[in-house]
Amino acid sequence: MAAATDKLAQLKTAVDDLNQISQNEKNGFINLVARYLSGEAQQIEWSKIKTPTDEVVIPYDSLAPTSDDPAETRKLLDKLVVLKLNGGLGTTMGCTGPKSVIEVRNGLTFLDLIVLQIENLNSKYGCKVPLLLMNSFNTHEDTLKIVEKYTKSNIEIHTFNQSQYPRIVVNDFMPLPSKGQTGKDGWYPPGHGDVFPSLYNSGKLDALLSQGKEYVFVANSDNLGAVVDLKILKHLITNKNEYCMEVTPKTLADVKGGTLISYEGKVQLLEIAQVPDEHVNEFKSIEKFKIFNTNNLWVNLKAIKKLVETDAPKMEIIPNPKEVDGIKVLQLETAAGAAIRFFDHAIGINVPRSRFLPVKATSDLLLVQSDLYTLEDGYIVRNKARINPTNPSIELGPEFKKVGNFLSRFKSIPSIIELDSLKVAGDVWFGANITLKGKVSIVAKLGAKVEIPDGAVIQNKEINGPEDL
Repeated sequence: MAAATDKLAQLKTAVDDLNQISQNEKNGFINLVARYLSGEAQQIEWSKIKTPTDEVVIPYDSLAPTSDDPAETRKLLDKLVVLKLNGGLGTTMGCTGPKSVIEVRNGLTFLDLIVLQIENLNSKYGCKVPLLLMNSFNTHEDTLKIVEKYTKSNIEIHTFNQSQYPRIVVNDFMPLPSKGQTGKDGWYPPGHGDVFPSLYNSGKLDALLSQGKEYVFVANSDNLGAVVDLKILKHLITNKNEYCMEVTPKTLADVKGGTLISYEGKVQLLEIAQVPDEHVNEFKSIEKFKIFNTNNLWVNLKAIKKLVETDAPKMEIIPNPKEVDGIKVLQLETAAGAAIRFFDHAIGINVPRSRFLPVKATSDLLLVQSDLYTLEDGYIVRNKARINPTNPSIELGPEFKKVGNFLSRFKSIPSIIELDSLKVAGDVWFGANITLKGKVSIVAKLGAKVEIPDGAVIQNKEINGPEDL
């Protein structure tokens, strides 16, 4: 224990000398490290886990309908703020700058679609739903420039930054920036659990409360299904729920996603990192844990203020080891979903899968750019012609990983209404107006170039070279 105290004292001295961050950030960082060093990582007692009842995780279909009266809807919407988590870069998809400016459909970016959706609500109901963007130091400057193009739109846009914490060098537990690594690589944003203190520290929280706002809808900017839902908002206001997490039925693609459990009388998020090794397979089974967290969260603003002021939301710490220029570093993060157990009358709502449509890779981009979806008033809407309720599984090789490469290899996105699965790898090029059906695998063998001609219809076929076409 003494060693941990010494470590913390040395770290604190070094952090005090870092002039790139605010006192709030220094305090937040040291608190997080102190909790980590005290070993408070909470091991879940497996035998105490219970499946939440329908009172705790409410089926979406059981929510009361909303009123047809536009004045009633306006009253609801005037209590709402939309907050998008905008700290991520599009690096995994080969883009520089904020991920939210990747073009999703019809030349419109994630951010364009979000602005369009809220503008439509504001125009239709005469309300003033503002949009908040939580940036990180990685996305802040680019986002400010991008937001300028919306100055004439019918929507107030506010930006604020999440905290900037120093990465910790593993071998001597000192901050990386104090070793001369003062560029961006010396720092990290500490996960979206930081949304609550950052909203408070930025002054935005008090400003919103003074305007009569009551609830914030928080979602990832790359989740195209995360749109304002009046039924959920009405339910929370009526039942005075301080916190709501949208969950959705798990498929085999989501087995690592966090799930809601009842634990010692409270609803709680269970993440795979908290699961004892011997129970990991059970956690991944879709028989026992049938739902997972979409990271669409609805939270009462007054409750956030109360918790931050009493320093109460101590979310589980997620240690994230990294390497910078060959130096092993550690960053400690928290997740916003883990805060559920600190709020009164917290619930989950089991929402339709359509509210979870994230774009994490070019395979997801293929889905949302295809004829599986249409665009209506900024909303990505699923094509009713698709009979199968689940989306086709799509696996694209490394040649398609970066957005630029992906786009150059398709003259136009194929029709996939009747597709079950698609696997593409190697030197493959798609012409225009192609239709894919059933199970299709196009894996070009080494040295072969496969060009799918314009207008081709490919059904239940395996292609490895030009001779298979």
